[in-house]
Amino acid sequence: MPAGRRLLVLDGAVGAWLPPGWQVVPQSGGGLDERLAAAFAAAAVLAPDAPALLVGMDTPQVDAALLAESLSPARRTGVDAWYGPAGDGGFWALGLARPTERLARRLLLGLPMSTPDTGQALLDRLVAENLMIGRLPVVTDVDTIRDARHVAAEAPAGRFAACLRSIETDREVTG
Repeated sequence: MPAGRRLLVLDGAVGAWLPPGWQVVPQSGGGLDERLAAAFAAAAVLAPDAPALLVGMDTPQVDAALLAESLSPARRTGVDAWYGPAGDGGFWALGLARPTERLARRLLLGLPMSTPDTGQALLDRLVAENLMIGRLPVVTDVDTIRDARHVAAEAPAGRFAACLRSIETDREVTG
């Protein structure tokens, strides 16, 4: 995806797996709601006038093609926030056209995480802020082996699917 800045909020060390062009900031402590709010706050500090899209790490099937139409310049006009619902009731992406620490905290702090209603609770908060919301496609996030198999079947040529096949093959061999 074309982007002015690519920011990875990471808990751990950067490895050779990180492609060039990414800026890395350490993930903050606290619950998931606090860490997500802090990620938007970091993005707002590093690029104060730029939109930010936070994508969960448990959606390996997400690629530029999936985002291209929803985030195209023609579809961004007038949009304040982007919401990407997950099939299990959560969310896999949240974008803010004008992220600020204050807005991120209002949207995310205290949001119940990892429940079947998490996504709806976030959507309700976006609506309560009177934000024009752009919808991203519903995708499956990987929480279980069943989810992993489903995602691998959706993107069988991807690295995730290859890795899962390798793990399952090794498991069958060592049985």
